[in-house]
Amino acid sequence: MEAQARGLLETEPLQGRDEDAIASADSPSMLSEEEKEELKAELVQLEDEITTLRQVLSAKERHLVEIKQKLGMNLMNELKQNFSKSWHDVQTTTAYKKTHETLSHAGQKATAAFSNVGTAISKKFGDMSYSIRHSISMPAMRRK
Repeated sequence: MEAQARGLLETEPLQGRDEDAIASADSPSMLSEEEKEELKAELVQLEDEITTLRQVLSAKERHLVEIKQKLGMNLMNELKQNFSKSWHDVQTTTAYKKTHETLSHAGQKATAAFSNVGTAISKKFGDMSYSIRHSISMPAMRRK
């Protein structure tokens, strides 16, 4: 399973079963001994080139890490930058803009509705306060 996860970056040379699978695909009975030897030589050369490329890639990745360290770049900074860029990308999408506009409009309406309710409640309390003060100051009217 680990070999499958590595995919093309597998560091092991071709295994016996892999070589058998390749050989059976080309129908080896139709190849002459000379052609087989040439293909085997080419196979060895390709494996060597792949090994060299892996080594070069590894060296370049180490160099990249060194440069980032010298520049003060670390994983956390990169994550922050990636998150900021991703968030900016999201904010520039049409769907985000429409959703933001709709929610903003809904928020304005909700604010206005709460304000109207608050005003109505304040008015009712004000009326009640006036009524209570008025009835206390005019006891004769209350008895009628």
